[in-house]
Amino acid sequence: MIHDEDQDALAAEYVLGTLDPDERAQTQALISVDAGFAALVCQWERRLGDLHAMVDPIEPPQTTWDKIKARISQVAPAAEVRLPEVPPPPPAPEPAPSPPTGQVIDFNRRLNRWRAATASIGALAAALMVFVALAEFMPDGLPGALRPKVPAARLVAVLQRDELAPAFLLTVDTATRTMTVRRVSAGIEPGYSYELWMVSPRLGTPRSLGLVSNDEFTQRPMLASYDPDTINTATYAVSLEPEGGSKTGAPTGPVLWTGKLVEATP
Repeated sequence: MIHDEDQDALAAEYVLGTLDPDERAQTQALISVDAGFAALVCQWERRLGDLHAMVDPIEPPQTTWDKIKARISQVAPAAEVRLPEVPPPPPAPEPAPSPPTGQVIDFNRRLNRWRAATASIGALAAALMVFVALAEFMPDGLPGALRPKVPAARLVAVLQRDELAPAFLLTVDTATRTMTVRRVSAGIEPGYSYELWMVSPRLGTPRSLGLVSNDEFTQRPMLASYDPDTINTATYAVSLEPEGGSKTGAPTGPVLWTGKLVEATP
């Protein structure tokens, strides 16, 4: 029997591409017959896709393509070999996918590899945070192709507890004074609500920015009473509150995730 933790680990390895051919074939068969596991794979694709989307693609310089073409032109073409024509055999019918009931993937054998994959995800998230920090505070420390060319008009905060996948991404558009909260890896807690808070010494006490809905995106205007400096320097936090949110005007449940805004390229 495959436990939930094992299914989550298998889905992550499948998306990362660390499975061997036999394990990948078994996993693809499991995706075709198990809707719950297929949903886990989609969740991991979304998590890693969010991290990947935070880095812009880099176009190789023209000199790189010129060197590749020069090397190709130096390779002599292979002599053409003609083989007698043989009619192709009729294609064999593809077997219908069936549940891998007789083939149980050995999760214990792959435990060390899963730990390495988890460390890789953490390293990727940490590298992205370093890149964002350099782009904001030390742009001259980045290679020329990675330096921001124009001042950014949007601010982004990664709300997380450690270096693994972020729970929420908070985006603030300073031009329209609106904010968008995107759910990344945070689950839905029945009977409870997530509430977003702004924490700043200028405000004295935390100020509620409203509840985070169970949808993928939550968008609302920022309160006009907050000046740009307070918005830019505040810490943003998400707490777990009773359904409907805090009744006291302050966080009453545990504060699960925090983050600060940094400028992001459009």
